[in-house]
Amino acid sequence: MALPKRKDVPKELTWDVTAIYADDSDFYTDLEVAKTLTQEFVTNYQGKLNSATKIVAALKPLEVIETKLSWLSHYAFLQQASDMTDPHFNQLLRDFSHTEAEISAQLTFFENEVLTNDVETLETVGKLDTAHANLVRTWKRSKKHLLAPEVEQVLASLNPVFAGQENLYTTARAADFDMPDFEVDGAKYPMSFVLYENTYQYHPNPKVRHKAHKIFSDVLRQHQNTIAANYYNQVLKEKTMATMRGFDSVIDYLLDNQEVSREMFDRQIDLIINQLGPIMQKYVKLIQSEHGLDKMTYSDLQIALDPDFTYPTSLDDAKKYMTEALKPLGSDYLNSLMPAFKERWIDFVANTGKESGGFETTPYGLHPYILMSWTDTLPDAYTLVHELGHAGNFIAINKHNPILAGEPSLYLIEAPSTYNELLLTHYFESQNPNSRALRFAYTTMLTNTYFHNFITHLLEAAYQREVYRLIDAGQGFDGAKLTEIKMQVQKQFWGDAVDIDEDAGLTWMRQSHYYMGLYSYTYSAGLTISTQAYLQYLDEGQTAIDRWLEFLALGDQKAPLEAAKIAGVDVSTKEPLENTIAFLGQTVEKIIKLTKEIKA
Repeated sequence: MALPKRKDVPKELTWDVTAIYADDSDFYTDLEVAKTLTQEFVTNYQGKLNSATKIVAALKPLEVIETKLSWLSHYAFLQQASDMTDPHFNQLLRDFSHTEAEISAQLTFFENEVLTNDVETLETVGKLDTAHANLVRTWKRSKKHLLAPEVEQVLASLNPVFAGQENLYTTARAADFDMPDFEVDGAKYPMSFVLYENTYQYHPNPKVRHKAHKIFSDVLRQHQNTIAANYYNQVLKEKTMATMRGFDSVIDYLLDNQEVSREMFDRQIDLIINQLGPIMQKYVKLIQSEHGLDKMTYSDLQIALDPDFTYPTSLDDAKKYMTEALKPLGSDYLNSLMPAFKERWIDFVANTGKESGGFETTPYGLHPYILMSWTDTLPDAYTLVHELGHAGNFIAINKHNPILAGEPSLYLIEAPSTYNELLLTHYFESQNPNSRALRFAYTTMLTNTYFHNFITHLLEAAYQREVYRLIDAGQGFDGAKLTEIKMQVQKQFWGDAVDIDEDAGLTWMRQSHYYMGLYSYTYSAGLTISTQAYLQYLDEGQTAIDRWLEFLALGDQKAPLEAAKIAGVDVSTKEPLENTIAFLGQTVEKIIKLTKEIKA
């Protein structure tokens, strides 16, 4: 049973892109407007940015162009993400990408000229225009790695080419990873990438779960050499850029924009593998025992400890959970999100060609958009509240910041989303005090929030680190090598508690994060911040909530270390991470104790 085509899905379960442009005609009209505004900007400011006052004067018209590009990119990208097999949507994105490359190349003079000014002049810009003081921080960092103006212009014009590896991967995954339906004990099961990730990896029947994983892995295996070659081009591009800009390694290059040190990156990976690994090994051994499994395989990792106990998970149920769970953040926060359902911010339905997984993105000055595939399971409720956390964050950011000051460091980006997941678990925890319900709340938090963000994505980061070490050493790789690296990382974390085979190693092909720089590790970094802020809320109440709301509105006003301190968390030390791991250790012990009580 194949997924429906996009034209056949219920409209009310799809997002409404007409909030950006009424139709394609308006989109193409604004595309031309953006070109005209760019030409005017070049005429008015090129060769003239030699003082703080002139730089400040240029910022407002530059932001008008950037806002146009934000709207244009979202209109094209969102539709293409909803169905990558649609030629029309693909053409929209190509037309935008071509124009964006032209505009980016024309605008490279702005930063080139700004950075030729001395530091004192740049600091004066921040004093004259405090709303854009964050740019001074960025400019001072960028001065060290600036290339010749003509080189920067060429690189900007090649942006669509540089984005090609991610586009190829996501298109192949959505359109070409064709998975056959299967049968277990006389029952037929439809199969797809989305169905495996959203349904079958959680399935309580081991026959269904293992067969689905085998089919899933076999299809990945068929494409591994092509995807590996594509990924090699991605990391080779990043290595070339790192070398050109004078960085010692790819990792240093990719961390620079995040304003995060190599020590903070390595600490996140190493502490979680070494300290959380044994804790999670204890938990999965409990799952193995409770389910009577001969051995724990990779395809068993996502199953619930108590699959017969859950909460109803229709879309209406999820709305109720969200409303109740997010009440501590106040009526203003909650009211900012409630239009999401009525105004169709969210694309819920699964269809052929749709991007898998979930994401949130916000056109500047307009409402957010969220992609997911709703299947009436509890993990869907967690995905929804997670993405609404991003939405609430960017609604607050855009309310208090201009577009050029609106994008926080990647190191912080996953804190608002995971904080909301913790509030959702807190809601479940508060509903029923009996042992089984309480255990459900703890296991839900562990498996939906921490497993996904603190383990799955963290092991992606550990895998990435090994790949970049190869590239920095001048070595290459193929699909088999990437599978070997992924297996080694998983074995290091899971020890002898989980049987890690080649199929488990093939999971390097499941995620598009590898085409987004060092993004994967930031899930655990953000969750470390949100965990500590959440525990402060439990201890302090409204005072901690007030700090959190201030943190949500920061945008790029502060570098990560200073921003986290606004939330009450000092990430300059390992203490917040170790405290978070200790909190998880205590949670596992509570689950084990409750299991014994339930049996008794």
